[in-house]
Amino acid sequence: MAECGRKALSLLEAARSRYESLQISDDVFGESGDDSSDNPFYSTSGDSDSDNYIGEVGEEDQHQHHHQKRGGKESSGQRGGAGGGGGGSIGAGPPGSLSRSQAEEEGWTETLQDVTVPPFKETYGPAQKMPVTATALDFFQLFVPDNCIQNMVTQTNMYAKKFQERFGSDEGWCPVTAQEMKAFLGFVTSTSVHRCESVLSIWSSGFFSNRSIALKMSQARFEKILKYFHIVAFRPSQGSNQGLYKIQPFLDSLQHSFSYTFRPSQTQVLHEPLIDEDPVFITTCTERELRKRKKRKFSLWVRQCTSTGFICQISVHLKEGTDALATLKNKPQLHSLVAKQLCQNISGKNSIIFTGPSITSLSLFTEFSKQDIYCCGLLSTRKSDCTGLPQNMLVCGSTPAQRGQSRVMMKGSMSLISWYNKGHFRFLTNGYSPTKQGIIIKRKSGEIPCPLAVEAFAAHLSYICKYDDKYSKYFIFHKPNKTWQQVFWLSISIAINNAYILYKMSDAYSVKRYSRAQFGERLVRELLDLDDCSPTL
Repeated sequence: MAECGRKALSLLEAARSRYESLQISDDVFGESGDDSSDNPFYSTSGDSDSDNYIGEVGEEDQHQHHHQKRGGKESSGQRGGAGGGGGGSIGAGPPGSLSRSQAEEEGWTETLQDVTVPPFKETYGPAQKMPVTATALDFFQLFVPDNCIQNMVTQTNMYAKKFQERFGSDEGWCPVTAQEMKAFLGFVTSTSVHRCESVLSIWSSGFFSNRSIALKMSQARFEKILKYFHIVAFRPSQGSNQGLYKIQPFLDSLQHSFSYTFRPSQTQVLHEPLIDEDPVFITTCTERELRKRKKRKFSLWVRQCTSTGFICQISVHLKEGTDALATLKNKPQLHSLVAKQLCQNISGKNSIIFTGPSITSLSLFTEFSKQDIYCCGLLSTRKSDCTGLPQNMLVCGSTPAQRGQSRVMMKGSMSLISWYNKGHFRFLTNGYSPTKQGIIIKRKSGEIPCPLAVEAFAAHLSYICKYDDKYSKYFIFHKPNKTWQQVFWLSISIAINNAYILYKMSDAYSVKRYSRAQFGERLVRELLDLDDCSPTL
């Protein structure tokens, strides 16, 4: 028993060593205690969900084999004019993929060459030094400054005036002030700290009541502000077809502040964060239950620093209505456009971007490489645009593969990797050399050999999955009906998340060393301007 414990410890130490060699720093934002004591990049327990992100892609093998056993005619008829796959593969590849002869003509080869990514041209971290006396509100107002709050005051009062001119006066209303607007933000933000089922529960006598802050404003006054709250009161004369016009100025301001206050590391991830209304539900439900949830009317994508978890850029688009992106019915085309929007500010810096199957494509990665943006993405024959990729690398071979076995083909500096681990996983990259080997370390399975690109992808994406658990602690529970308000409060949640990361990286953290929950509690009390701003946790 003791020997098994020593073996597990040695594996964990090896994982941490390789984890550090990938230049990823969990300690920058990690909590003390159980929340971050384990390495988030590698599974060290049987119930770890660190592989969930790529688990679905591995299921494609079972899907392919199922159809192959039913007959090759169905498989070969899926694509016209492609020809059969070579090298012992079974059936044809996905639309746009190349036969063996076509792949050779396009320059794909099994002869591997070393690939070197130029050094990163920036140092990552906060772009400005905060004083040791900086408060939680100081960090939050790096993203939501006083002039932004004053604009909320102006627009809310304008909307209330226009509303009452049209529908009759509201005797219980008086213009909101900047101090009240801060308190309003504080009340709604408190639902992320205390997990209220409704923001109005603060004034109730039930389990979710919060008498420590309820006396700062009456429920009636809060409901009046909530009724008239606006970022943009009226539709602008130009760009009136923009579906997010009520929130776009705030998103633009927020994006500018993200770029101004923080420089991300070389490695970053493009993905859709978990933004369901209830993070507790997210962590306990199955994937099938998730799909049954009522779909949101918007999608939010982010570019996230894998060394800190700082969300560097956000991209929001409506799934319905007049949003230009909504007119793109081709999902790979849509996601490619989203990726370009998220990466428009990092060209020329030699960044390495990790992408999921819906974004990964040869054409996009080739375009990014011309901008000195390097990529490493997971491929899916069902979700990815496989145009220009060799068929024989995308379909299952007739010979069973062994765990850890991999095949690689190259075109210039681009590598297409097929790696087997209880299923085939395929990666496209020009950010890691195909000649360099890595390992995936599991407590139960030990060391599993793999190309370095596979290890890097698993490490960074598993980290982001782990990070979602931390980020969910700031998810505001308030559930408005209007889409622009949902986007607003989600953006505020992201701003608080980023504020805490900057706090953890500042000199102020060494003084109080607030946890995530304590930082959120303090921010609420400072927004409410309560005299005693010490955490109540």
